[in-house]
Amino acid sequence: MIKMGMTMVEKIIAAHTEHETVKPGQIVNARVDMILGNDVTTPVAIREFEKTGVDKVFDKDRIAIVPDHFTPNKDIKSAEQVRMIREFARKHGITYYFEVGRMGIEHCLLPEQGLALPGEIIIGADSHTCTYGALNALGTGVGSTDLAAAMATGHLWFRVPETIKFVYNGKLNKWVSGKDLILYTIGDIGVDGALYKAMEFTGEAIESLSMDGRMTMSNMAIEAGGKCGLIAYDEKTEAYLKNRAVREYTPYYSDPDAEYARVIEYDVSKIEPQVAFPHLPENTRPVSEAGGVKIDQAVIGSCTNGRMEDLRIAAEILDGKKIHPDVRCIIFPGTQEIYMEALKEGLIEVFIAAGAAVSTPTCGPCLGGHMGILASGEKAISTTNRNFVGRMGHPESEVYLASPAVAAASAVKGFITHPEEVV
Repeated sequence: MIKMGMTMVEKIIAAHTEHETVKPGQIVNARVDMILGNDVTTPVAIREFEKTGVDKVFDKDRIAIVPDHFTPNKDIKSAEQVRMIREFARKHGITYYFEVGRMGIEHCLLPEQGLALPGEIIIGADSHTCTYGALNALGTGVGSTDLAAAMATGHLWFRVPETIKFVYNGKLNKWVSGKDLILYTIGDIGVDGALYKAMEFTGEAIESLSMDGRMTMSNMAIEAGGKCGLIAYDEKTEAYLKNRAVREYTPYYSDPDAEYARVIEYDVSKIEPQVAFPHLPENTRPVSEAGGVKIDQAVIGSCTNGRMEDLRIAAEILDGKKIHPDVRCIIFPGTQEIYMEALKEGLIEVFIAAGAAVSTPTCGPCLGGHMGILASGEKAISTTNRNFVGRMGHPESEVYLASPAVAAASAVKGFITHPEEVV
């Protein structure tokens, strides 16, 4: 019998089990390296954890709890939820509990803190845990009960996924970013096009992307139904982690003879900035075909696009300009560190001078939480990751997904527009 090579995700999973090799469809019990919970999902996990009768977590250094969805607390219920997770963290001596003032949006924060590392299995009770694939980690979302089981045992079962390889050939056009590549991809294959499959992003265009751009792409793998969105470790990954990594790590690469469910290739030189129309991320079209949709709000930030590169692009467009008088523009830096860097670079001054509101790091309106909820009939252009019915507020509001460049340009014009129309 000829032994076939393995993909990245198969190698990572195998390394965390007793198996030398694994294959798609196989059910395995795997060790996890990092466990993540937030203020929405952790309270449920805590209640389930306490039902087990286990008196302590498996490893206080392998759990991160980040209150980022409704914090600073928006109401009594959210305050009670955060108190519950805060007390749990204190009781178990959780090393990585991030309080308001030190916290950030979880999927911006963990990479920044060196807690998501190549070759690791990282689970989070949040679907966008797939962000860590940009760092060559198997990051994936789980339910709160799975989170509880992992906190108790340090292990979790997985079904080994098939892999789809996406090859992005050529050079990106100006104003085209990782956000545009992933929106274009989801528009091509659909929101279930990679259902329970690992998405492997490769090619010249991926190699040219910054780590910020790569994290944006991996973040939205779940929007295509993906189990994870993996990118190979290279010198950019190494440089990013050099003064961050809190543990030793081992990157994994797909073998040349690895088997893929599909291989899909794109010529990125033919891709322009994208906009996903309501009410699915797959409803994409080029910004030139957006038809000048009038907007009421622009949101720049989130775990998808709240990093330094995103803020710099937005500031480049907004510098010396004014937000349209009929538009509310809200900007959410991903972490306190990003906020501070933006402050030092003068970006916050640019935003405020343009008439934008700048918030403390929080998920905010992305999930209809707070600080930017839409009223009936209102339209928002947003750098977030989902535009389902009622996602950002009223069921009769609309969310259009785009890059920071398109969102900032649209905030100035008052309607969805190409950045070239503003700069």
